[in-house]
Amino acid sequence: MPANFRGRPAWVVQLWWIVQATLFRGSPQLLYGWRRFLLRLFGCSLGKSVLVRPTAEITYPWKVSIGDYSWIGHDVTLYSLGEIHIGANVVVSQGSYLCAAAHDMQSSKFDIYDEPIFIDAEVWIAADVFVSPGVHIGRGAVVGARSTVLHDLPAMMVSFGNPAKPVRPRLMPGLKF
Repeated sequence: MPANFRGRPAWVVQLWWIVQATLFRGSPQLLYGWRRFLLRLFGCSLGKSVLVRPTAEITYPWKVSIGDYSWIGHDVTLYSLGEIHIGANVVVSQGSYLCAAAHDMQSSKFDIYDEPIFIDAEVWIAADVFVSPGVHIGRGAVVGARSTVLHDLPAMMVSFGNPAKPVRPRLMPGLKF
């Protein structure tokens, strides 16, 4: 692992993992303010009224920023070995996995590397979506359930599939998803 890859000393990492497994995960559903407090205590940048469910898992909160009024659903994983930036008014639905690091297949030792993920404002990532390292999802996009996002997705488009591809504009009068 590259030097200072974690961004904090090992003891801080371990302390966060203990806090996350006990005080964070064990908190009642309605204690959003408590979880925001814990995340901020460990360096997460959070906007106003962010809602993070107690079953969400955040590897390194100091590498995560979440904008105003965004939601992080049940069993979401923010695998933040690299930075993850989530804009305002974003919903990351249950079971989704945002992965900001991978292993280099060209290396005989499979060296690890990180690439930031950028989720712009007003995006909905539906249930059980995988987002790979280095991806940028444009403002107002919708990513359909169980999609695999391997490349950037454009703004204001509904995308889905494996790999996820833009299918139609998000706003079409009279049409429901």
